[in-house]
Amino acid sequence: MKLAFVKKRFSIHGGAERYLQTLIEYLKKAGHEIHVFANKWADEEGIIFHKVNILPFSSFLSTLTFNMNTRSRVTGHESRFYDCVVSFERTTHQDIYRAGEGCHAEWLGIRSAIEPPYKNLSFKINPLHIALLNIEKELFSKTRLIIANSKMVKDQIIKHYAVPEERIAIIYNGVDLKRFSPENKYKWREGVRNSLNISEGSKLLLFVGSGFERKGLKTLINAIPFVKDDNIKVLIIGKGDIEKYRALAERLGVPDKITFLGTQKEIERFYAASDLFVLPTLYDPFSNATLEAMASGIPVITTKNNGVAELIENGHAGFVMDDLFNSQELAEKINLSLEHLELMGKKAREKAESFPIERAVAEFTLAIEQLRK
Repeated sequence: MKLAFVKKRFSIHGGAERYLQTLIEYLKKAGHEIHVFANKWADEEGIIFHKVNILPFSSFLSTLTFNMNTRSRVTGHESRFYDCVVSFERTTHQDIYRAGEGCHAEWLGIRSAIEPPYKNLSFKINPLHIALLNIEKELFSKTRLIIANSKMVKDQIIKHYAVPEERIAIIYNGVDLKRFSPENKYKWREGVRNSLNISEGSKLLLFVGSGFERKGLKTLINAIPFVKDDNIKVLIIGKGDIEKYRALAERLGVPDKITFLGTQKEIERFYAASDLFVLPTLYDPFSNATLEAMASGIPVITTKNNGVAELIENGHAGFVMDDLFNSQELAEKINLSLEHLELMGKKAREKAESFPIERAVAEFTLAIEQLRK
């Protein structure tokens, strides 16, 4: 098949981008011809790249022009060459849309419940939010098949846009079980810890996520003073306002327990060095990092607003928080996890083994084939 994929830009640090790259690699190996429509994409052998121009002056203009220019490309004379157009971006002209970013209407609802009134007003008049909501409405009404990466997202799309249930398929993200493995700790744990001056006796908590506010970093830092083990360390990996959260750690008297590393390419090394993964996210359709941590054999703590929570049985592979902002609840779950790291880590790996990337790719490929019948 000749398959066209749509994604505005490629970044090695983005979970959705890594997932798409892996999916494309497997489809290439299966003999399919792959075209990518994007504004920026890494040079990659075996992929036919089509540059989509945008106006980069603001998020609003970038969003509108990418959608408009993609539409002209995939609905014009080029479109007859593709067996299926799959978009990983909020665009309005595709056969399949993967709702990897979830539902913007839902995210605005979550933010409205926690932000001051002036912020709520800005949500209603901000042209970017207006544009995203309009694009969502059109794409959910027109796209032949929507792929949600969790039941949570499927339910949200139905709630906000009344999409018929049969037009939404759930395909959970997959994970590379070889790259992310408990065996990695024998290769990298000691070296990574030594490079960060963290002793083997310290319990190491890992947070991975860009956009610190949405990912709940404040809740994690607020929880640290309530953790019983004084010998804990916390690694923060991702993009965000580091100084803001470093200042919070200072006010709470725990700056020595927290290390900010920015973005990292070989993230599997840091899973190998860690004992517990913590992501108290406000909204995550399906956090790839959470599943990667589970595959690496470490327990996870996240919230009910993370699609991966559907795979986690409390007290087995990890814990799920109901209250997104309750730092004391989070600390209690950290304390419980630290008492059962080995057993919970094994269960986390066992659960992740049910979701290999090969399964996700096979399900995605089947969805494309069935749509073409």
